[in-house]
Amino acid sequence: MPTTSEARRTVIIGGGAVGLSLAYHLARRGAEDVLLLERNQLTSGTSWHAAGIVGPLRATPNMTRLAMYAGELFPRLEAETGLSTGYRVTGGYWLAQVPERMDELHRIAALGRHFGLSPDMITPDALGAALPCLSTDHLHGVMAVAEDASVNPVDLCMAYARAARTNGVTIRENTGVRRLLTEGGRVRGVVLHDGTEIRAGQVALCCGAWSKRLAETAGLALPLQPVEHMYVVTEPRPEFEGFPVLRDLDSGVYIKGDTGKLVIGGFEPDAKCWNPDGPEGNRPFLELAEDWDQFTPFMEAALKLVPALEHTGIQHFMNGPESFTADTRPLIGAAPGVNGLYVAAGMNSVGVMSSAGVGRLLADWIEDGHPPMDAWEVDVARADPLAAAPAHMADRMTEAVADLFTLHWPYKQPKAGRDLRRSPLHDRWQSQGAVFGLTAGWERGLYYAETDEDRALPYAIGDQPWWPLAAREAARMDRGTVLLDLTPFTKLRVEGAGALDQLNRLCPAQLDVAEGRAVYTQFLNPRGGIEVEATVIRRAPDRFDITTAAATRWRDLAFLRRALDGISVTDMTEDFCVIGVMGAGSRDTLRALAPEWPDMPFGHARTVTVAGVETLATRLSFAGELGWELRVPNDDAPPLFEALIATGARPMGHYALDGCRIEKGFVHWGHDVGPEVTPLEAGLGFNIDWSKDFTGKPALEAQRGRLTRRLVLCQVEGGPLVLHDEPVWEDGRIVGLTTSGARGPRTGLTLAFAMVEMTDTPLPDRRFEIEIAGKRYAARPLDRPPHDPEGKRMRA
Repeated sequence: MPTTSEARRTVIIGGGAVGLSLAYHLARRGAEDVLLLERNQLTSGTSWHAAGIVGPLRATPNMTRLAMYAGELFPRLEAETGLSTGYRVTGGYWLAQVPERMDELHRIAALGRHFGLSPDMITPDALGAALPCLSTDHLHGVMAVAEDASVNPVDLCMAYARAARTNGVTIRENTGVRRLLTEGGRVRGVVLHDGTEIRAGQVALCCGAWSKRLAETAGLALPLQPVEHMYVVTEPRPEFEGFPVLRDLDSGVYIKGDTGKLVIGGFEPDAKCWNPDGPEGNRPFLELAEDWDQFTPFMEAALKLVPALEHTGIQHFMNGPESFTADTRPLIGAAPGVNGLYVAAGMNSVGVMSSAGVGRLLADWIEDGHPPMDAWEVDVARADPLAAAPAHMADRMTEAVADLFTLHWPYKQPKAGRDLRRSPLHDRWQSQGAVFGLTAGWERGLYYAETDEDRALPYAIGDQPWWPLAAREAARMDRGTVLLDLTPFTKLRVEGAGALDQLNRLCPAQLDVAEGRAVYTQFLNPRGGIEVEATVIRRAPDRFDITTAAATRWRDLAFLRRALDGISVTDMTEDFCVIGVMGAGSRDTLRALAPEWPDMPFGHARTVTVAGVETLATRLSFAGELGWELRVPNDDAPPLFEALIATGARPMGHYALDGCRIEKGFVHWGHDVGPEVTPLEAGLGFNIDWSKDFTGKPALEAQRGRLTRRLVLCQVEGGPLVLHDEPVWEDGRIVGLTTSGARGPRTGLTLAFAMVEMTDTPLPDRRFEIEIAGKRYAARPLDRPPHDPEGKRMRA
């Protein structure tokens, strides 16, 4: 019979770098009654054998913010505790063997300079002069990062532990957790291996490779997989003294100096999965068997770069487990389906370096009830439960580990772990020539091929080979009809007494409209930031159908369930297919299949029988053309699709749709807007009903007429490939970053959304430059979208 030994406010599971950092940061926030549990000894899981590289520069703004904090915290920890962390700034170099890699490095360097780092592009000869022991003939270019550093993982953890204890945290070693306690959709504590219960209002899973099993005991599926991860330590040589950090990206190899020795590791293709729940799983300080077959390609790459290794002995071969995720991004934050449960796991071999930023991020999240920054990139709520299946994760590990260093081509698609979710019309789209890509776990047609050459388009860093195909597809809307696969979008039903009042308090738009009206709106947080972007259809007095982005399905579901009291929220995403019928010919197409097709104004929904199939037809268009979205039960979708195709309608892919939405100035949650962006900053104030009360209204009222930044649509000259997070320059200084970009398939224009600082100069008179891959391109802000700016086609 379990016994409750105590009650705690917060329990942290895991005594590695991440768990200890969280404990330290909670204590600094003044959190009381924090207990950290470690099943063996501190650091004995994976932290102890980490390579200890500290790289502040990452590929995105938020990951860079998280990583840079280590350079501030690690020296401060030494001063606070009197313990050395082994932190030292060594400088580092990112190496490119192919010219395409330089595009990526230039983009990362521009981002780093924006955040105050000092990346510098140098020649291979300059690198060779700085490090005479290197052979650089095979290199194309180099990025030097002066702030790259190294730390001793065990020493760092001991400093975290001392500082946490000093500030009141209780740490217990040799105390394993068997399972989590949950009740009524909320975590209630933990059960130890000996059966003892510890009650807690909040529990944080920070136990790396062992997090997945514990999460499952609370009904949370984590797409997490430990693999064997290897490095070697050489014997010392005089020329290795003071050696910097090297990342030989195109070989998948990293090298760092360690007191005159070199640590050489790599990110493996076909990584070997390891079972943390097997017979070795509970051994502290576990070392797995040497595997030279797996490691030899990295050793050969290192030898090519550092010829002196041919005459240098190997002092130690380290093979230990490391935890990776399906998309090679961490899983951090509040569990979407279990209140009070938090996660910080899946660090993808950079847990020690990331521990500073991750610990602070999660501590603030726990204490404040929301993250201190837009954390969507790492949010555990993005995780598709199906992705956590062992077979899927094993498949993903054939490329997910190597993805850390492989060339990140624009629009690159994964090869492993596909077909996780398919529309019931998948075979029909395929028969029309769909070239599928993975979008939010769903297989979705990116574009539609007409020839074998179309099906095998190469990746590119400049003009995209699929641009002409997207333009071909979008052009059909000028006179004809296209069909879009909109099935992956999240579909939620909210119903119950008081549903209208509660929903109306969450969003700035007025939802007290006639039944059958569709309202575009956002659900806001108290700071006025956009938590959810949605279309809401009022189906009955207290019944609403809500459509949101595909990627935010579990986040949005959790948000509404937490925000609505006593109201039913049902996920209907996989119960229905949705076909977009768009273009100037769409009304004629539908009338041909539905003789009693109603005269339906824009923003309205009706139940209509089309080709003998009862559908919910909603007059909306993310493409910015005349069009309807037809929602039907899955079993009825095939005959409806065949009937639409028989009229001459043709499919249009996701790539074309994304370009069309930017041509119309339509924003995208997770890129252009998010929890740190208000509707006023995003130019979405047109549907705010200021006469009612709603969450975030005081924050928006404080912003009215006093915006300090704004989302702007720009036309970019010179035809570069705009992606996101490119610096925007004005008068010699950076005034913002792009949020998304595209080549308009109907206008042929290169367009970008950018969040920029406001100045006294009227927006139409401002002139920007956008820095893209080492070059600057003139960009002109637009006061209205370039395609059908008055919306005549969409509302025809």
